Amino acid sequence: MSPIGIFDSGYGGLTILHGIRQLLPQYDFMYLGDNARAPYGTRSFDVVYEFTLQAVEKLFGMGCHLVILGCNTASAKALRTIQQNDLPRIDPERRVLGIIRPTAEVIGNLTKTRHVGIFATEGTIKSESYNLEIQKLWPDIHVSGVACPFWVPLVEYNEADSPGADYFVKKRIDQLMRLDPEIDTVILGCTHYPILLPKIHKYIPRGVRIVAQGEYVADSLKDYFERHPEIDRKCSKGGTVKYFTTENPDKFRESAQLFLHEPVEVERIDLP
Repeated sequence: MSPIGIFDSGYGGLTILHGIRQLLPQYDFMYLGDNARAPYGTRSFDVVYEFTLQAVEKLFGMGCHLVILGCNTASAKALRTIQQNDLPRIDPERRVLGIIRPTAEVIGNLTKTRHVGIFATEGTIKSESYNLEIQKLWPDIHVSGVACPFWVPLVEYNEADSPGADYFVKKRIDQLMRLDPEIDTVILGCTHYPILLPKIHKYIPRGVRIVAQGEYVADSLKDYFERHPEIDRKCSKGGTVKYFTTENPDKFRESAQLFLHEPVEVERIDLP
């Protein structure tokens, strides 16, 4: 059995898992949340790389041949180094993919004004990973980003529907639109943020499109399997999901329902 591994520092990667399962339900999945050390958004490049590599090696050791970093911060700060430096050493036949490039690939087909906004964690914004990926593929697009440090806690403490969330959501939307009033498309560059969509739609200017990553990552993975049948053949297809956390399983079980709207069984594991 070789499930597809999906890693996130917390719960947000569950939105990526959900999107992939909607399109590719036949595959087996293994989700690992490093909830004990979350959030990653404000941590240094070195620490994010170290933690992410530990999780990738853990998932490899549990049987995964393919691991998706369902975390924007890990994709921004660790993916390239793991792909270039660590995979040749660990196993050149295994693969690690991120979630920034799939969104960058489609964004040029979605914006009309060629002005795009990014909401993300401080770490993702500072890395400029979205800017770099988008510029590589769509050099005519102007990108502006705003860090939203309070959005993840709002989601994880189940305050996404509270009146207090309105202030923090509206504040960052207003800040982004002041940076560039011509923005017509906004990427939610953190996997927690789709939970805030009702509030975001409430305050985003009319006509501005919101891009959540789940469906685009799923489409990209389906295309990846078509281009790499040798990887597809290694992924088992029994329609199962196993969940693992480095934190309290009861807390994970409760919070996961916010993202998946279904009960889950979860097992606690340790990372080095």
